[in-house]
Amino acid sequence: MNRFQDHVVLVTGAASGIGLAAARRFLDEGARVVMLDIDEACLKASAAPLPQDRVLVLVGDTAHKDTAARAVKAAVERFGGLHVLINNAGMATEGDILHTSEEDFARVMAVNVGGYFHMAKAAMPELVKSRGAIVMTSSVSGLGGDWELFAYNTSKGAVSNMVRAMAMDAARDGVRVNAVNPSFTVSRMTEDMLADPDLVAKFRERMPLGAPEDPEGVAAAMAFLASKEARLITGVNLPVDNGLRASNGQPPMS
Repeated sequence: MNRFQDHVVLVTGAASGIGLAAARRFLDEGARVVMLDIDEACLKASAAPLPQDRVLVLVGDTAHKDTAARAVKAAVERFGGLHVLINNAGMATEGDILHTSEEDFARVMAVNVGGYFHMAKAAMPELVKSRGAIVMTSSVSGLGGDWELFAYNTSKGAVSNMVRAMAMDAARDGVRVNAVNPSFTVSRMTEDMLADPDLVAKFRERMPLGAPEDPEGVAAAMAFLASKEARLITGVNLPVDNGLRASNGQPPMS
């Protein structure tokens, strides 16, 4: 498929995991891709095997609005416009409210909510021109709660409603805004979880299609939501969770 031939896609958190899988997916479908991440070494290593004539690598922290403005400007200068924003950069800290410091809470909110705000605000004028789309990475943690992930859950709840609010406003300009809501996915953020076989087994019990999820499967859902095939879809938080929410998180009967 070449659904994104001559389209320009900006992916944040593109050095690894879902972001890298998304960058590869859009490249495979003909897009030119701006890859933005805070981890310079990992980003450059991940981008090296990709078609360099259709890739632009940028290093920056999306929690800062200047990074967002610089990324959008670079996309337009290098590739001539912007059609899709993949708002994916994120972070997590563990702990309930009593064990979450003010500094950790502020940083998680600055990246997971503030970063999405900065990127969407900077990108919107170009997306209005192209009648483009935004796809955000929220989480099943933005649709319900988890233990010991207070700051992360709070931030992803904000993202899930950011999608709904932004979609209502942006529709008048022809811009669609949706989110994917993954569960336990292979990424740098989940390395500690993947190293715990008992925890992985618990997820497998509760996810009818198995666990963990592969980033490529999440990226495929992103590509669909960004494509014209989803032209009637906006304001949606799409669970991409191997059936976790369908099972209400319950283990099998036998």
